[in-house]
Amino acid sequence: MDAGVLYISILYRTCGHLCCCGCGHEVITPLSPAQWSITYDGANVSLSPSVGNWTLPCRSHYWIHDGRIRWSRRYSAAEIAQNRDRDRRLLAQTTQEHTPRALTWLRRHLQPWRR
Repeated sequence: MDAGVLYISILYRTCGHLCCCGCGHEVITPLSPAQWSITYDGANVSLSPSVGNWTLPCRSHYWIHDGRIRWSRRYSAAEIAQNRDRDRRLLAQTTQEHTPRALTWLRRHLQPWRR
């Protein structure tokens, strides 16, 4: 990956970029109602919500808004834990809500593997 580039894959519903602090770590942000979303205004991309790299040594926290980096404050360990718990609950809830539709679509559109 190149620094300063946000790679977007609609097919794989994900974005990737090098951490904006310059540490060189790759950051992957899955696109889903419970995780991240992108907006494109014809010239610039925004990623929402913020990117908190809590598992990286740098622990950087920033927004990608209108093609620019906007730095956010560092979270405490307690705030990180609260956010992770909230994110897990939201992801589980969203996955439950969307799984039946996804499975129905897969059953209709994909042929079973034949040996």
